[in-house]
Amino acid sequence: MKCIHVAAAVIRSADGRILIAKRPLDKHQGGLWEFPGGKVEAGESVEAALARELVEELGIRVTRARPLIQVRHAYPDKQVLLDVWEVSAFEGEAHGAEGQPLAWVQARDLPDYQFPAANLPIIAAARLPDRYLITPEGLEPQVLLKGLKVALDAGIRLVQLRAPAMFDAQYRDMAVDAVGLCAGRAQLMLKGPREWLGDFPSAGWHLTARQLREYAGNGRPFPAQRWLAASCHDAEELQLATLMGVDFVTLSPVQPTHSHPGTPVLGWAKSSTLLAGFNHPAYLLGGLGADDLPPALQAGAQGVAAIRGFWPD
Repeated sequence: MKCIHVAAAVIRSADGRILIAKRPLDKHQGGLWEFPGGKVEAGESVEAALARELVEELGIRVTRARPLIQVRHAYPDKQVLLDVWEVSAFEGEAHGAEGQPLAWVQARDLPDYQFPAANLPIIAAARLPDRYLITPEGLEPQVLLKGLKVALDAGIRLVQLRAPAMFDAQYRDMAVDAVGLCAGRAQLMLKGPREWLGDFPSAGWHLTARQLREYAGNGRPFPAQRWLAASCHDAEELQLATLMGVDFVTLSPVQPTHSHPGTPVLGWAKSSTLLAGFNHPAYLLGGLGADDLPPALQAGAQGVAAIRGFWPD
């Protein structure tokens, strides 16, 4: 079956809204919403195809863009490779140059629109930031919560509350406070037993690699409206994450870390190879910080996850 290479764009306005377009009724998946773009012609680069398509479809000229995610999807009648870029600056006023309806929507509202199935990982990538803060071990709850507030004030929008050495009751009490701190500001991801899932409905859940291996065959433990993530370290765990239907993963360790000295590392090249076949957003983790965002994006990641790298001094 022939694979169609498509360049697509997540176009952000100055106020953070995202542009989507409705597919014509007479086309494949007609009537559904999509991210603007079109086929990459033979001998054409993805950047050139994207620039051409956005001029033709929307009448805009791209001035700043970066790779966001690649998604491979098999429909009953065709296979597609969606090469998705985030466009953060452009010239001109976007309009439906081919008569197609357009809508500027908040990222959080994208799940309310009907998209082709291949677009679902793009929706996740469009909603996620490029930094994922993991809280450090060994801090007293009040110290940790104070640091979390400072991190939120500095712009962190995705947080994993990780405190493996705490007693369950102490962690749960701290999670209640963290939910309040993050409300309306950041997405909080909790870790713990499956039995806690119903107790924190506004929080997402980040599975350990052990939990992923144990539960992947059962599918998602809750509906798509709630974030689900998993810790992965190799190709097998990435496959299990796909099987379970997670929204995103961390892939580690990329570099040596203080917390796991002597652990074999993936390095940039192997991390990139692993992500090349993975259709969901992934944060690279392990000895990384804000300075590592450019190579992480180049490797095909959503961004960087870090403890020390993002925790306030």
